Formats: sequence, C-alpha cells, structure tokens
Amino acid sequence: MADNVIDIDDLASPRLSETQRQALAWAETVPVDFSEHAILEAARRRTGLTDFGPDDFRLRLRVLREGWDSDPEITALSRLTLHGYLVRYASNRLLIQATLTQHPEIHAERIDRPVIVAGLPRSGTTHLVNMLAEDSRFHSLPLWESYEPVPLSGEPPLPDGCDPRYRRCLEAWEGMQRTTPFIAAMHPMAPDHIHEELELMGPDFASYNFEWLNHSPFWRDHYCAHDQAPHYEYMKTVLKLLQWRRRQRGDTRARWVLKCPQHVEQLPVLNRVFPDATVIFTHRDPVAVIQSTVTMQAYSQRIGRRRVDTRALIDYWSDRVEHLLRAWVRDRSLVPAERSFDSLFHVFMADEMATAEQVYRVAGLELIDAARRRLKGYIAGHPRGKEGRVVYNLRRDFATEPAELRERFRFYFDRFPVRAETKS
Repeated sequence: MADNVIDIDDLASPRLSETQRQALAWAETVPVDFSEHAILEAARRRTGLTDFGPDDFRLRLRVLREGWDSDPEITALSRLTLHGYLVRYASNRLLIQATLTQHPEIHAERIDRPVIVAGLPRSGTTHLVNMLAEDSRFHSLPLWESYEPVPLSGEPPLPDGCDPRYRRCLEAWEGMQRTTPFIAAMHPMAPDHIHEELELMGPDFASYNFEWLNHSPFWRDHYCAHDQAPHYEYMKTVLKLLQWRRRQRGDTRARWVLKCPQHVEQLPVLNRVFPDATVIFTHRDPVAVIQSTVTMQAYSQRIGRRRVDTRALIDYWSDRVEHLLRAWVRDRSLVPAERSFDSLFHVFMADEMATAEQVYRVAGLELIDAARRRLKGYIAGHPRGKEGRVVYNLRRDFATEPAELRERFRFYFDRFPVRAETKS
C-alpha cells in the first residue's frame, strides 16, 4: 500500500498472512455443533432465560444452520463465527421476549415519522445515515447496540464504566481488523458506527443480511419466497423497545434516522410497516456497486471459504443487484413525492450539505445551526477514502467487462439519471 492506496492483487489466489494462517489453524481445533439444541441451549445458558416466544423462528433457524453446516467450502473459522451469530441472535430473542413480557407498555410506543435511507449497498447509504445521525435530535442505531439491543441481566458496567456490550463489539472489530486489515477501507464496523436496522431482524432469524455473512444462495431462495412483513414488524417492535429504554433514561427525542439497502426490494412492506416514513433513495452506478461488493466479498473469503470463486461471486451479486433494482424500479412510485426524494451518488459526493438540506426539507425538519455545524464536522472528519482508497478492477480480478455488465442494468439507467462510473 502506497499513498493510502490499497490494491489487493491476490483476490483469487490469496497470499495469507501469518495472522490469518494461525487463525485458520486454531479454528480447526474447535468443535462446532450446528444442531438446534446446541444453539438454543447456549443461548439459554448465556441469558438464564427459556422463553423464545413464537416458535416460527425455528424453521428459519433450521434453514440457516443446515445450509451452513452442510457447506464443505466454509472454513472452520467461518463456521465458528456463523455459529456465534446464531447463538447471539437466539440470546437476543430471549432477552427481547423477556423485556416485552415484563413491560407490555412497550407496544404502545410510536415510531414517529422516521427518516429512512434506502439504496443499493455501497451507494452512500452508510455515509449519509452516519452524517444525519450527528443531529442529536434523531435517534440512531450504533453497531454495538444493534448487536445486543438488551443487556444481559445483572451484568455490571466494566471497571472503566464501559458497557460490556460495547466492549464485546469493540473486541470483535479489533479481531476483524487483525484477520482482514483492509476491511475498514471497505466497510467500517467500529462500535459507534451507525448500523442497519435489519440487524434487529436477526433475533427473528430474518433479513437478507445472512447473504452477506457467507455465500448462502439457499438463504436467498428462502428469503425471496416468503413475505417479509412479519419480520419488519418484529424489527419495529425492537425499535420501540430501544426507544422505551432510552425514554426511561430521560431521552426525549422523537424521530429515528435509519438505513438499509434491503428496503428497496421491500417497498410495499416498508410502506405498510412505516406508513409515515420519509424515505431517502440513494442511487449509484450498479457496476460500481457490484465491483465494490465482490471485491469486499472476495477479500473476506480468504478466511471464510476454502477457495475464492470469483466467477461465482460476480454471477451471484450481479443477479442479486438486478433483483433489487427491478423491484425498486417497479415499486418506487409507491412512496409518494411528499415524503421521499432520490439522491444521486455523484451529486451527493459533490455537495454533501446540499443533499442534507434536501433531506431536512422533505422530512419537514428545520436544519438548525447546531445541527448544521455537527453535520459539517462529520463531513470534514470523514472524507472519502479516509481509511484508504481501494483499487477496484473488474477486468483484472473478475474477468468481467464493465461496459458489458452495465448493459444488463439499462432498465435502471432509463428510469433514473445515474452517472456511469466504472471503466476498468
């Protein structure tokens, strides 16, 4: 790496670091049991609770655990990580269910006129939501709280006053940076980073997020074949729980700022569950989105899969992005103009404050001086490429011609004035 430029030239045939080799070798010594009993029993032991609520989640848990357990290409290190995800989600489900049972008044909380950023992955959604979250009048969802929305009963703060949930998230991020040090330049996962609310569907074993954790076409097929409305309702309930917890501490904020790419293929559901939401749609060249996605996925697969299949990656994510875009083009008109607007990536990058001003106008919220200063401070402190500029090369790394791939998405360019970016 020179001049903060990151050129990963071994995506298809990784040259593993000593840290990566040691982590992979260590994981081979750790047995992992993907049975339902093992996962749920681990959650019971961790929380001291037994009530998981409605049992429908067990089917989705089975799809995930059997799919991952039967995939011979998943490394032992990734099996351990995925198993940890399932135990954490099951633990969160127990804690959420217990809180709702003890405090049924949570259901009366209102999620009032949230501002929701929705767009393709890698299209500026993360930067925009983190920028807007600087306005202290918004509720937002930091990664550490999305990972563990309810604390373990009786777990005290650490000696330095830190919430143990925050420390666990920080340790996970530090471990990720040791094994995949370039990941911060692609997708930062620091504890304070404002994250996607679909993480709150995790305890319901739902959302397209599982597709990102490892190559999981079996989960895509299950997800696409089922109505996601019940899982959006579950997510909304957890948002109510978080809002209620904050109000117990004297927090008087009324509105949330959220973001998730999945929403663009679930607009009928989003409309039904959040009928008063302001939706900010972010648009970017799908080829740029795909090249960023597959590069990040290929880089992660050096420790997640026994071999990196770049052809499979480009095929899978090209199909997946097309599915998102076709649903989006079909359903965009369902969100009326008075509570939505379309943000073009090249326009946003050229003048971030102008985009912010438009968000505030459509959300019916005054951009007061204090908020403007905080937003400007965030922009100044988070320039594009702050953690390094990754070199993306579809032609070299994925044997794909950008211009040819772009033709697949002509229908999207015909619908929105998106600027083509990628040439190599």
